[in-house]
Amino acid sequence: MRSLTMQHAFAVLMTVALLTQSAKAEETELQADHPYVGLWVTKDRHIRHELLPNGRYVEARGTRERAYEGRYEVSGNHIEYWDDTGFTADGDFIDDVLHHAGMILYRQ
Repeated sequence: MRSLTMQHAFAVLMTVALLTQSAKAEETELQADHPYVGLWVTKDRHIRHELLPNGRYVEARGTRERAYEGRYEVSGNHIEYWDDTGFTADGDFIDDVLHHAGMILYRQ
């Protein structure tokens, strides 16, 4: 009987894991089509934000190609950033221009 209970618990855990994995895959696919995914740059190209379809971003500064990395979420026209080192930031998309931390970034 105990073996049957363990098998049932394992089956439940596997089902939950597979459903979670499927939901994350769908989220990534939906994010890939999001209108803000892609490269955003300042006019002088010194700051470059690449918003990746998997909800991650990479920020380049000058010659430092991976100066900052982390995750992001977009809600409407607002973006929230959570850097891997622990700080947070945000911004807003206005008329296809990203306003972030006093900077203006344009779609590349």
